Amino acid sequence: MKVRILLVVAMLLGISGFAFGDEVDERFQKARKYLDVNNAVITSTPEQAYTQEYILMSGEGLPRKGATGAQRRLTAFTAAKVVAQRRLAELLEGVAVVSETTVKDSELASDTIKTAVSAFIKGTQVVVQDWNEREGSALVIIKVGLNGPKGFASALYEKILSEPKIKSELDKPAYTPPVDLAPPAAPAAYDGLVIDATDYSFRPALINRIFNAKGEVLYDPAKISQKVLVEQGCGEYTNSVDKARAALGKRGVKNPLVVKASGTLSPSDLQVGDDTALQIFTANQGSGFMADARVAFVLK
Repeated sequence: MKVRILLVVAMLLGISGFAFGDEVDERFQKARKYLDVNNAVITSTPEQAYTQEYILMSGEGLPRKGATGAQRRLTAFTAAKVVAQRRLAELLEGVAVVSETTVKDSELASDTIKTAVSAFIKGTQVVVQDWNEREGSALVIIKVGLNGPKGFASALYEKILSEPKIKSELDKPAYTPPVDLAPPAAPAAYDGLVIDATDYSFRPALINRIFNAKGEVLYDPAKISQKVLVEQGCGEYTNSVDKARAALGKRGVKNPLVVKASGTLSPSDLQVGDDTALQIFTANQGSGFMADARVAFVLK
C-alpha cells in the first residue's frame, strides 16, 4: 500500500514531525510567512479540504545518518517531502466518494483507482521548502487542488464513475413530481440552490446527492457533465448561508433558492421534504442549474 511504502522510505531517510492540523512553529520562518500571506492552515480533515478547496500538507525531516555538507539538506528535504506525501495519503483515505464508500474502500476494491491515487500523490506540488540551520532539520509543505484539471477530484471522477460497485450504488430512481400536486404558482427565477444541512451530521464527498423522502434522487452529480465535475466539483461547501450565496456568486448565480434539509439518507446524501422537493424540481426546470452543479451545501 502507498502509505506503507512511503513510511518505509521515510524511516530510511530519517524523520520527525507533527500531527495533522498542527501549525508550523517559529523554527521555520519561511513556512510561517507563506501560511500568513496566504491566510492558510495545514489541512486537518477531509471536510476542511472541501471547504477551502485545496489541501496543504506538511512534513518535517532530518538528514540521513552520516550525510555531510549539501547532502544533509538534500536528504532532509527528501525525508520531509516523503512525510508530507504519506500524510496526504492518510488524509485522502478518509475522503468520501459517495455514501459509505471512501477512497480507502475503493483502493481495496479497484487496482485502477489505487493506481490513480498513487500517481496523484506523486504529482503533488511543493510550495515551501524551509531549512532550520540551528537544528539541522527541514520542513516541506505540499499543495493539492481539489478541483480543476490537476486536482484530486479530476484524478478520480473518470475512474470511480466507471467502477461497477460505485455505479450500482449510484443507480437510484429519479424524482418525479406527484401527479396530484401542481407546481408552485409563478415560481421565482432561481438560478442556483443553497441547501442548509447544519442540523445534521452531513459530510462533503466527491458525489453528494439530494433525495426526497421516498429515496428518489433530485440531484445526482454522477449524471452531469464530467467536465463540470472536474472544473468545479459537485458543489460549494461553506458554514453559512451568506457564504454559500457568495460562493455561488463566483459561479454566476444571482438568485439561489435556499432550502433546509429534512434529514440524511447517508452521511453524504441529504433528504428534503415533499414540498421542498417539488420546489427544487420546479426551479431547476426553469434554469437547469443542477446540470452546471450550481449547488452549495451549508455544513455545521
